[in-house]
Amino acid sequence: MALLVLTSTLVYASDPSPLQDFCVAANDSTVFVNGKLCNDPELATADDFFFSGLLMPRNTSNPLGSNVTAVNVVQIPGLNTLGISLARIDYAPYGLNPPHTHPRATEILVVLEGSLYVGFVTSNPDNRLFTKVLYPGDVFVFPVGLIHFQFNVGKTNAVAIAALSSQNPGVITIANAVFGSNPKISTDVLTKAFQVDKKMVDYLQAQFWWNNNN
Repeated sequence: MALLVLTSTLVYASDPSPLQDFCVAANDSTVFVNGKLCNDPELATADDFFFSGLLMPRNTSNPLGSNVTAVNVVQIPGLNTLGISLARIDYAPYGLNPPHTHPRATEILVVLEGSLYVGFVTSNPDNRLFTKVLYPGDVFVFPVGLIHFQFNVGKTNAVAIAALSSQNPGVITIANAVFGSNPKISTDVLTKAFQVDKKMVDYLQAQFWWNNNN
């Protein structure tokens, strides 16, 4: 019985496995399920498995100096049930992809241009920081669910490509979630959690927390 429970837990620890060759997502469906409903496979076309334009540099003129272009099941319906997605990240000089997590995916990142200071922090109680400076051709892994970041330490633009182990990895940007939530988290909670005074919390909650994910 214990083995059966363990096996069941492992089965549901990642995206659903396909039970047919493919399951092109019905992105326009009004029915909500865990994932996406399938379109009739007889109606599938090559465009359901295609995305164009990832070569184009993105606009990084924002407070963070970065821009994330997601290529997941929304952009490529054919990714439905395949458990994988992609992103291009552009960084201005000293641009930052701020501390965030992907609740449903491990990420593997390869640098194409520039140099990036990257890292992740392990879970409690250790909160151990792993960091590395990456150069073109270097690869780094961010384990599923852990807080991680990338910072362009160079004087030129940088570009990276990330692969993620989910058709819809999700993203939680820490500052945006904590200080930019809607409605706001109680200042009593945040002053105690961060050991700062109410004025500091009020200031942080009044900021516009930029979303660099597209």
